[in-house]
Amino acid sequence: MTKAELIEKIQGSVEGLTKKQTGELVNSVFDALAAAVKKEGRFSYPGFGTFSVKKRKARKGRNPRTGKEITIKASKTVAFKPAPTLKDKL
Repeated sequence: MTKAELIEKIQGSVEGLTKKQTGELVNSVFDALAAAVKKEGRFSYPGFGTFSVKKRKARKGRNPRTGKEITIKASKTVAFKPAPTLKDKL
């Protein structure tokens, strides 16, 4: 599903919102989710799942072009763990 398809689906289920308003609503929801993950380290939505920050350690890797060994810096990423309710729906 694309962002445009999500906006259309939400607009179809809620009366009185224009496509532009629905797009702004979707953007604000995802902005709030990202801010919560950044500030608190996790965001949980019951029945859907939990987004959390995952830390990756520095590690060795290879440059695919040259084959030379390189060091990949430590980084952070977002992990998602689905709730059992969501898993059952699949």
